[in-house]
Amino acid sequence: MLKTLLVAAAGLGLSMAVSAAEPVEGQDYTLLDPPVATQADDDKIEVTEVFWFGCPHCYRLQSSVSDWYPTLDDDVEVVHMPATMGGAWNTHAAAFYAAESLGIEEDLHADFFHAIHEDGESLTDADELAAFFANYGVSEDEAKQALNAFSVRSEVNRAHGRMRDMRLMGVPALVVDGRFVVTPSTAGSLENMPKVANALIERVRTERAEQAE
Repeated sequence: MLKTLLVAAAGLGLSMAVSAAEPVEGQDYTLLDPPVATQADDDKIEVTEVFWFGCPHCYRLQSSVSDWYPTLDDDVEVVHMPATMGGAWNTHAAAFYAAESLGIEEDLHADFFHAIHEDGESLTDADELAAFFANYGVSEDEAKQALNAFSVRSEVNRAHGRMRDMRLMGVPALVVDGRFVVTPSTAGSLENMPKVANALIERVRTERAEQAE
């Protein structure tokens, strides 16, 4: 029993040490050079969550980031960016931007993940998507118009360009300040991704304070 407690305590100590350590390039994150242009205002530190609704790892990450995002200071802005790798990826990306254009994305986001991973829905058919959107106060016709809108296609293409500039070959990923890419493999686990990203936010904050002096 004592041995078990000691091993558990040692593991906890190691976990705390890892989370408190300064992130190391090539080990905890990869550096984008050149950096990707950010979408947030200049006085904000952007955190971009790159995801695919159909990705089980992205779904599992939601429990960690949904607890983390509300703790972020006002100088941090979170941007959700759907990944685009063709097929269902692009369909789900279009659904994301269509929902955003209709003002229902924030309400729909978690439910869309849940419908795919818990209810077994594919949400890749236009009629299926329109019926799903109708649960959030829009008509199926409005949903279909949004899904086929030129502005939505443009957003999907823009996301594809950003993903290419980020040199991402998979998801999920957290990109801090357009420079630091944190993935499950670099962070060591899905749960560690927000911890590493948080340390990188602090680094950016420190850099900006020093530049302002």
